[in-house]
Amino acid sequence: MNTDQLIAKGKECLAQNEYLGAISALREAAEREPGYADVRHLLGLALGLAGQPEAALEEFDRALALNPSYVEAHLNRAITLNDLGRYDEAREAFRQAWDCDHSAGRPFSRSVSARLANMHMELGDLYADLGSYILAVEQYQSAVSLRPDFLDIRTKLARSFMERGQLQKAKEELSNVLAEHPEYVEARVALGLVHYRSGEYDSAAAEWRACLRQVPDHPKARAFLNMPRKQPAGEEGRG
Repeated sequence: MNTDQLIAKGKECLAQNEYLGAISALREAAEREPGYADVRHLLGLALGLAGQPEAALEEFDRALALNPSYVEAHLNRAITLNDLGRYDEAREAFRQAWDCDHSAGRPFSRSVSARLANMHMELGDLYADLGSYILAVEQYQSAVSLRPDFLDIRTKLARSFMERGQLQKAKEELSNVLAEHPEYVEARVALGLVHYRSGEYDSAAAEWRACLRQVPDHPKARAFLNMPRKQPAGEEGRG
């Protein structure tokens, strides 16, 4: 199974109250893609429902380290703390959730904007799967305008730029993500791939080696380092 299939299996198991199956699938997904806050949050949910609250808290904390504005992770962390009798910490976690959900200067609450952004992302994923990268870019840009803190969507936007041959735009987007969140491994993996597509092989290898320093067993970074060198793809636009 690929990572998306593992996540889908985890969600399906959660919906069917098969918590051990969800934990197994989501743990494997988290090992493959350690920078996905959503996977960490879902794993935390599964652990909590399976009666492992301390382990659940660790996953909620990991999700929040990746995305400090993740309202649902704050809420589920607060609920778990409350269930453990850690009431002062729970109150603070509820306050953080409220603050995140009611940030000033936004047309929608953070929870609503998150739902809208994820809907745009899902449509963008569909267009990308069909090879229609122009339409994928439009959907990802709409999602990013709602939630620029969703690093996975910004990385998908950059990858769609890359698939269209807009390598400079892809580099700029990924460089901005990494300037704000240097720990986000998936953006660094993608940036290495953009360098590779540009024929900048030493820069690509440097990014992937940096990934392996952060996550020594990262499968994509390790595999990409073994790719042969070839002629750059150039800046040719595609659909």
